[in-house]
Amino acid sequence: MVSRKDDLYDVLSSDGGVERALAKLDTIKDSVVWWSAGAETPQLLADGEVVMGSTYNGRLFSAIVEQNQPIAMLWDWQVFDYDGWVVPEGLDDARMNRVMHFLNFATDTQRLADQAKYISYGPARGSSQPLVSTHATLGIEMAPHMPTNPANQQNYLVNNIEWWADNQDEVESIFQNWLAR
Repeated sequence: MVSRKDDLYDVLSSDGGVERALAKLDTIKDSVVWWSAGAETPQLLADGEVVMGSTYNGRLFSAIVEQNQPIAMLWDWQVFDYDGWVVPEGLDDARMNRVMHFLNFATDTQRLADQAKYISYGPARGSSQPLVSTHATLGIEMAPHMPTNPANQQNYLVNNIEWWADNQDEVESIFQNWLAR
């Protein structure tokens, strides 16, 4: 049994770790509705077809706040994921200057806070969180709807992108075979 979230990827990497996870999923497999598009979970919840689910928080925000669906967000044990920027090697000076100008703009503390006026995806910088204000058209405070709000980050799991980069293809194949059984 995984006793700590920090052990998850060590357990999955161990001999039989993925199979152990699938054996646990076997206990609920007949009760699970799997989704393949982000819009599915909010619709399944709104239709009463499922009683809980996982999806992108921006989709749930839209269903809850904009569509007034009887759904609530549970932040406990969210999976926290990172995005990043990649700059190709060998750019000439003019292109590199344009790229760096854009990156400085796109990752500016205020710019990241400003994106929260339109969608509840949390700003990537901690310095942006205190600057999150109200939704551009709804006028509601957005901070409580941010996954990066300290109140919403009490329990979370960081998605290990390095582990997935090394194991995605194999685990996906094993999972699809398990799903087909």
